[in-house]
Amino acid sequence: MKISGLSTPCLIADINILKANADAMKGILKDSPLQLRPHYKSHKCATIAKWQIENGAIGMTCAKLSEAEDLCDAGIEDILIANQIVDPVKIRRLADLANNCRLTVCVDNIENINALSLAAQSCGSTIGCLIEYDIGMNRCGVIEKEEVLTLAKHISTCKNLVFAGIQAYAGHISHIESLGERKQSTAANYKKLKTLLSYLKEQGIEVKNVSGGSTGTAEIKAADGLYTELQAGSYLFMDATYRLLSLPFKNSLFLLTTVVSQRDGLTVVDAGVKTCGTDQGMPVLYNGTAKEIIASEEHFQIHNYTQNTTVGEKLLLVPAHCCSTINLHDKIYLVDGDKVVDRILITAKGIGK
Repeated sequence: MKISGLSTPCLIADINILKANADAMKGILKDSPLQLRPHYKSHKCATIAKWQIENGAIGMTCAKLSEAEDLCDAGIEDILIANQIVDPVKIRRLADLANNCRLTVCVDNIENINALSLAAQSCGSTIGCLIEYDIGMNRCGVIEKEEVLTLAKHISTCKNLVFAGIQAYAGHISHIESLGERKQSTAANYKKLKTLLSYLKEQGIEVKNVSGGSTGTAEIKAADGLYTELQAGSYLFMDATYRLLSLPFKNSLFLLTTVVSQRDGLTVVDAGVKTCGTDQGMPVLYNGTAKEIIASEEHFQIHNYTQNTTVGEKLLLVPAHCCSTINLHDKIYLVDGDKVVDRILITAKGIGK
């Protein structure tokens, strides 16, 4: 089938660009101790996760317990939940899941650690614990190095838990457009993290694993030699927000739409916020420019589009945020030129628990 035969709105990904992005990441990490643990939240596709593992990723990162369950169900054996799981029912599910894969979760308080230990003992499983260190994100995690030490020592006393290292995720740096400013901010975090690791070593705590990083800091992290795992996700698809950073990855993901109305200065397509994430802004046109794009539930109103279009014509949009956009769809069509060559199901679509 050709792209023109697809019903819109739908997601398409250029298979050649997608593979080139994977190769670009391989090149970045080739001579670095940093290993790739891609973030599942970016594509939510079990097929792609398995492909990433087959191509050298050491495991997968995910945001939710339900995503971890989806990955395990697909045969992924090494999974990190890069968040805290605190609900008693979910903790029991997590402990059960740990019997079927190598499972690691982030922690930042003793009460949660105790609950994980009890559940793991009850299920006869072992859970890895990454202590989340707030490197400046001002979200989850502990701030003081003494707090990290207390938690690390406590984990070592808990049955069926293993101290797996540190998570230090600096998502607030990922989208800084200036490479110089991104490097400067990363260097400040490097110094802070280095101090923490030295302190823990002095106290007899050896940290073998430091996980974090993103698509926007992949090259920097690969060069600094401090992190061991890279949690990049968007590098495969990219989006309009990351495109501003001049990274060695290209846009491979597009929202295919159809022009449904046309008059002087206004082009309307059949996609809106129900099919395209706008949490990081409006999508951009793949070809040409517009004065403004306004979103409603089912439509994008494109004002003063520089290309001539007609009703019924297909139009490509580049989402501002690939992760939130993919979460709205059931499938991604892989294309080569104007031909559809495959279809990938988004197996964790809409999963938020």
